[in-house]
Amino acid sequence: MIVILLGPPGAGKGTQAAHIVEKCHIPQLSTGDMLRAAVAAGTPVGRQAKSVMDAGKLVSDEIVAAIVEERIEQDDCANGFLLDGFPRTLVQAETLDAMLEKKDRSLDAVIELRVDESVLIERLRTRIAQTQARGEEPRKDDNEETFKERLQVYRDQTAPLIPYYEKQGKLKVVDGMASIAAVSAEIDVILDGIGPE
Repeated sequence: MIVILLGPPGAGKGTQAAHIVEKCHIPQLSTGDMLRAAVAAGTPVGRQAKSVMDAGKLVSDEIVAAIVEERIEQDDCANGFLLDGFPRTLVQAETLDAMLEKKDRSLDAVIELRVDESVLIERLRTRIAQTQARGEEPRKDDNEETFKERLQVYRDQTAPLIPYYEKQGKLKVVDGMASIAAVSAEIDVILDGIGPE
């Protein structure tokens, strides 16, 4: 079972990723974690990534794709995996398709958590207000301006993946505004419909 989870920041991807990992017994592959692991292990691609990161630059699509490719060849990915944070762009999506094809594997589903952005911003404001009411300092990333910038980046770079996967017949849309349990139940129906790889 090879699954991608899509959705803007604040859509609940982290919560649902944990649910999918537990239900399907597959690893969650987060690009951030994979980059750190490759750097720590000192693999050739990890060393390449380290020099880019040390220079304060963004790691290129090629390096990210190479790290993903290296990771999905590990034994725990034999029965599939959940991709988190990759692909982020159309170029990365095309790279992933080519990579899986080369390994004679294919994507089973792309689950989009569809949410109302204005409600996400309202939730953020509530969270900040509640934190301040308790006399605590809000988290650094609990900042409306930063959050709006992250939403814009998602719209510009990642949202184009939605029609791309829709064309392939892989896109499954879930109402991300429902309760956590309801979203998980909807995802279960999708995954049960796919069956084992």
